[in-house]
Amino acid sequence: MKIVILSTSTHLYSTRRLVESAQARGHQVEVVDHLKCNLITEEQNPSVHYQGRALDDTDAVIPRIGASVTFYGSAVIRQFEMRHIFTAVQSQALLRSRDKLRSLQILARADLGLPKTVFTNYSREIDEIIDAVGGVPLVVKLLEGTQGLGVVLVENKKAAASVIEAFNGLKARIIVQEFISEAQGADIRALVVDGEVVGSMKRQAKDGEFRSNLHRGGTAEIINLSTEEKTAAIKAAECMGLGVAGVDMLQSNRGPLIIEVNSSPGLEGIEAATGSDIAAKIIQYLERNAGKKNTVADA
Repeated sequence: MKIVILSTSTHLYSTRRLVESAQARGHQVEVVDHLKCNLITEEQNPSVHYQGRALDDTDAVIPRIGASVTFYGSAVIRQFEMRHIFTAVQSQALLRSRDKLRSLQILARADLGLPKTVFTNYSREIDEIIDAVGGVPLVVKLLEGTQGLGVVLVENKKAAASVIEAFNGLKARIIVQEFISEAQGADIRALVVDGEVVGSMKRQAKDGEFRSNLHRGGTAEIINLSTEEKTAAIKAAECMGLGVAGVDMLQSNRGPLIIEVNSSPGLEGIEAATGSDIAAKIIQYLERNAGKKNTVADA
């Protein structure tokens, strides 16, 4: 099988591991920088060109698309889909996952647990916003933020008003969320592949920090998920249309609360924490589905 991995660098851990696992299973692999692809669109013959040649002999694609290049990355994936080439992450699912508000609306529609969340059109009704999420402390998030960037914990009402007004003044789109104190600065990342949780870890924020992202200095350890947590992770990936997903959850007094569904989850932290070959699980997913047409519709 000829596999194309869409990635800007062969040196990234996740890309390297996917290449290793694919080659170990006897597949031909090429890492393609999606930002350097040209998309040729004509009737009955859409194609992707890279370094002067068409990638017409591709059997399956693994997208590793950074958040900052979602628009062009999704266009490249879509071009492969137009050729009926199976992609581990579909273009529409990628777009859904990168829109935090849209993601929360989809998850809420599926009756999954979520922190109370408010999104407004630069509303001046600050008190109403604060009350809607249960008061302070609360969390303010940029809609475009990643890896914990653009996420602020606000401890009191005056500070909350100042932060919300500042973001509104900058015309920055934000959501305001309930702070789940019982999570104690920790969250869970469940890696879902083809409807199965293949690895899970608990990430703990460092002292003085509430964001548990490993990029922010958090630590990780393996965790055995409860049946409720597994079910929530699998359902979240399914309703987002993602065959490969990193589902982030908080443990709360009312059960697991989904905070994000990541369409390009990093493999380094979870492979280190679990000791599992997650990359091989993704390659096996391609093996089961190469030759099939992606079928999930937009939502």
